[in-house]
Amino acid sequence: MGVADCLSPTLDGAVILAIEVQPGAQRQGIVGFNSWRKRLSVAVKAEAKQGQANQAVLHVMSQHLRCPGASVSIVAGERSRFKSVKVVDIDVQALLERLNDAMEGTV
Repeated sequence: MGVADCLSPTLDGAVILAIEVQPGAQRQGIVGFNSWRKRLSVAVKAEAKQGQANQAVLHVMSQHLRCPGASVSIVAGERSRFKSVKVVDIDVQALLERLNDAMEGTV
């Protein structure tokens, strides 16, 4: 149980992350893990207007996962706080290690 619960590998080698977004937050980054919903909590300063929060989510995820922006995309939930983010060119174990590094000090 834990952060690994929000990861789902796909048949094409990508990984889908289940996240919940907090738009309009004071700080920006990965702020925790919701064990009840099994979603990673991501806060962004941008408001949920005209896709600004979605762009901020992609920026935060690529920055914290240390991967190029082109490797991260939103595949579900563009108009919702609950999103599915696809990360390509990384395996589940490496992604889990990077998430754990990003989460240190947030809980």
